Order: sequence, then structure tokens, then C-alpha cells
Amino acid sequence: MKPITLIKAVIFAAALVPAAALVYSFYTNDLTSNPLDYITKQTGWWSLALLVITLTVTPIRRFTGWNQIIRLRRMLGLFSFFYAVLHLLTWIVLGSLFDLPTMIEDVVKRPFITIGMATFLILLSLAVTSNQWSLRRLGRRWQSLHRLVYLAAVGAVVHFWWLVKADITEPRRWAFGVAGLLGLRVWWAWRRTRMRPAAAIR
Repeated sequence: MKPITLIKAVIFAAALVPAAALVYSFYTNDLTSNPLDYITKQTGWWSLALLVITLTVTPIRRFTGWNQIIRLRRMLGLFSFFYAVLHLLTWIVLGSLFDLPTMIEDVVKRPFITIGMATFLILLSLAVTSNQWSLRRLGRRWQSLHRLVYLAAVGAVVHFWWLVKADITEPRRWAFGVAGLLGLRVWWAWRRTRMRPAAAIR
């Protein structure tokens, strides 16, 4: 077995642990005194964490030269979407009790839900096109579409920040992390544009 295959299997199993823990806590009646709040926080936190981890793949590849790590990016992104789906379902089923008018009103009138829904739609578009058929079908547009992951990361942090309101310590840490990862990409893009004229002159 290739090392990357083993690593992929380990990460796959590890990414399922939070969901399994929630299921176990449900059956053991151990979802704290506020199950809605607990499930919402857990699913949202893991969706954001896995999204940020997905963004670290390219910097790790560039700094280490380990190109095979790219094979983990799609799986990590899909797990981020998986927890985003659980996060959304928690709001729909437990938070709103399938009350569509109330949900629409929340999306329109509560900014953190508005940005959260917009972020989810971006993740949905990335998830449904994370396959070879979409890559062939969209061609060059596929890469442009999947750059929306950067916007999704920003949206997820803003959603978290606006949700907590008072103690912004944790969302601020995520904001610094996302800013650093996006800053690296801006730096690399700037260097690329600087190098092209020099290459043309030579």
C-alpha cells in the first residue's frame, strides 16, 4: 500500500470521528443541557476546521515539494461540506422545526444566517462539481469555479464571527488563519506576475 493511500484512509476515518461522537452522545443522552446549541457548534466548527485544513494542502505542497498531498484535498473539502450539511440540517430540523416561513425570515433578517446560507451554497456548488465529469465538462471554468473556496472560507469565518457577537476570540483566530492562507496565495500570484515580464525580456 502506498503511503498516501494509508494517510488518506487514516484521515477519512479521523474525519468521521466527530460525527460518530455526536451519534454516540445522542444514544447515551449526553448532548449537554442544550442539544441544539451543542450540535450546531460541533458541526459548524468541524466544517470550518476541515475547510481551513483543505486550504493548507497547497501551501504544504509548495513548501515541502510533496505533490501527492493534493490527493487529499478533494476528500477534505467534501468532509467540510458533509459537516456543513449536518450544520444546516440541525438548523432546519431542530432549530426551525421545518417551519419554512420562519427560515426564510431568518435568512432575510439575520445577517449571520444570510452569510451562512450563501457560504453553504458555495460549498454545495463545489461539492457537486468535485468529480472528473464536471472537470471535463467545465474545462477551464472548473478552476475558476473552485476558486470560490476562498470566498467560502471568508464567509464561514464571518458567519462564525457574527454568530458569537460577544467573545470573538475563536473566530478571530480562524480569521487570522484564513487571512494567512489567502495572503500566501496573493503573494504567489504577485510573484508570478512579476516573473512573467522578466521571462519575456530574456
